[in-house]
Amino acid sequence: MTSQVSSPAEQADEASDTLVGGQRALRPGHTDAGEKEIRRLDRVIIRFAGDSGDGMQLTGDRFTSETASFGNDLSTLPNFPAEIRAPAGTLPGVSSFQLHFADHDILTPGDAPNVLVAMNPAALRANIGDVPRGAEIIVNTDEFTKRPMAKVGYETSPLEDGSLDAYSVHPVPLTTLTIEALKEFGLSRKEAERSKNMFALGLLSWMYHRPTEGTEAFLRAKFAKKPQIAEANVAAFRAGWNFGETTEDFAVSYEVAPASQAFPTGTYRNISGNLALSYGLIAASRQADLPLYLGSYPITPASDILHELSRHKNFGVRTFQAEDEIAGIGAALGAAFGGSLAVTTTSGPGVALKSETIGLAVSLELPLLVVDIQRGGPSTGLPTKTEQADLLQAMYGRNGEAPVPIVAPRTPADCFDAALDAARIALTYRTPVMLLSDGYLANGSEPWKIPEIDELPDLRVQFATGPNHELADGTEVFWPYKRDPQTLARPWAVPGTPGLEHRIGGIEKQDGSGNISYDPANHDFMVRTRQAKIDGIEVPDVEVDDPGEARTLVLGWGSTYGPITAAVRRLRAAGHPIAQAHLRHLNPFPKNLGEVLKQYDKVVVPEMNLGQLATLIRAKYLVDAQSYHQVNGMPFKAEQLATALKEAIDA
Repeated sequence: MTSQVSSPAEQADEASDTLVGGQRALRPGHTDAGEKEIRRLDRVIIRFAGDSGDGMQLTGDRFTSETASFGNDLSTLPNFPAEIRAPAGTLPGVSSFQLHFADHDILTPGDAPNVLVAMNPAALRANIGDVPRGAEIIVNTDEFTKRPMAKVGYETSPLEDGSLDAYSVHPVPLTTLTIEALKEFGLSRKEAERSKNMFALGLLSWMYHRPTEGTEAFLRAKFAKKPQIAEANVAAFRAGWNFGETTEDFAVSYEVAPASQAFPTGTYRNISGNLALSYGLIAASRQADLPLYLGSYPITPASDILHELSRHKNFGVRTFQAEDEIAGIGAALGAAFGGSLAVTTTSGPGVALKSETIGLAVSLELPLLVVDIQRGGPSTGLPTKTEQADLLQAMYGRNGEAPVPIVAPRTPADCFDAALDAARIALTYRTPVMLLSDGYLANGSEPWKIPEIDELPDLRVQFATGPNHELADGTEVFWPYKRDPQTLARPWAVPGTPGLEHRIGGIEKQDGSGNISYDPANHDFMVRTRQAKIDGIEVPDVEVDDPGEARTLVLGWGSTYGPITAAVRRLRAAGHPIAQAHLRHLNPFPKNLGEVLKQYDKVVVPEMNLGQLATLIRAKYLVDAQSYHQVNGMPFKAEQLATALKEAIDA
């Protein structure tokens, strides 16, 4: 969920509660919090964990929305199984949501949680390895009975055998307390138990002084057709908050001030990568003055884009849920031929199925956006886990010489700008464009400054309106492959325009006329021209962040930006000079990239694959790029990268 707010600086007063005698008068019940100690922190990492049916994603999402409205900088990491309802109480069925929020600029969801909320033994077992000594663990004791513990290999209760002595454990009978709080609603035990995640959310909201009105309004809106359920969830939420206020087990609450210095003044909202990408596509269509058409087949983790765009028919958006991946891109390519800003969304397996039609789009030279939200593979692989392993597929995964530009956003909010950039390239150069996001960006979220309309690029295009070529006998005709001398783009002729009739299809075209041609020299010319068009795409030079005297450069792309930047900050703070550069454009590469690489003795390329960008860099620039990679379905941790980069510096 997201919530639109003013800048953190502007919202600090209205999002915060009133200070009374140096303490905060908290909201539900307006109870005086002066009796309990309040500690100020600069950052906190919280992880909610439970069964995939326990509502951990909703709980984390609501805590995130209130944190965004309060004005903190934040970064999130949802982590859940691929199954709709994974086996209850088992390790594969654990769902978690990690949130890192701070009073200053942050870049990652955090390496390790300061607070773990474990709804059952499986959640504790699956996550305890990530929890540092001294961290707080809130445990739902009602679930720590013999059978649930046996399911995950606990022979004795970890709450009683001393194995958690290194942590600050808060045993809370969440289920019992929730059922007791909802007695007046006449719900069955099963129905009441479903609200225990709201009890936990209320408790954490008290602990960290989160605003509460937004969550209560959300619950009433979500369950508007079931008002009894809505009020029961609100009651559970309030009961959790009041429990934190009154119980002696929680003697301390915490404040994390708004990040008033982290962002320029403006209007901000919390946004996920898929939502930002959806908004970017809509903005691109409006700036291009073209209808937006999405031809797609549902696939994790790209489906949310289809869901979101289907809500915006008022902006001229048409969405088509096709029967398969091939039909989805075929419909999108047809829409491109018809004059729309055409998009198809998918993940790695779908790109494989779409590859022939992408090649057809290369041959037809029509604008088409192919959005690949990467996930773990091969085949079905890890549908809900993240990876960056489709780069070489995007670069080369088509028959023949079929070059395609590649754009990769670096943060959830950057997905908005990346969508506009991809649309610019597709429309200007008449080419399909691959946009490579991934599951980490798609589902993660961060604050996003909503741009002003006049800040967006002008993407309007000129359709062909009449003849553009004169034959030897003086006859004026339309040549569909007569190119713009600057961009090498061919004209875009909307079907039905009188006098602009022309043939399309996958067989090789004759230069200019577009007639079918088997001439060897013409095919050679067309192949080289299509490649030259991609090579000539204007992309910004890569920017290098170099503190001076650095001999090692860390080069990244896509979602590794946050962990890399956090690791670089740690190294510099420890006195180790290291330079950083990050690529958005992977085909073509920025024109200055070769010169940048030559300036450093060592180039390290961290990737969530087995070294695909490093392979491309080595091949193109003959630079001995060192690959540092992982393929465990999770994003890099900053400390892990800092250690690896320090070893590279010292080697």
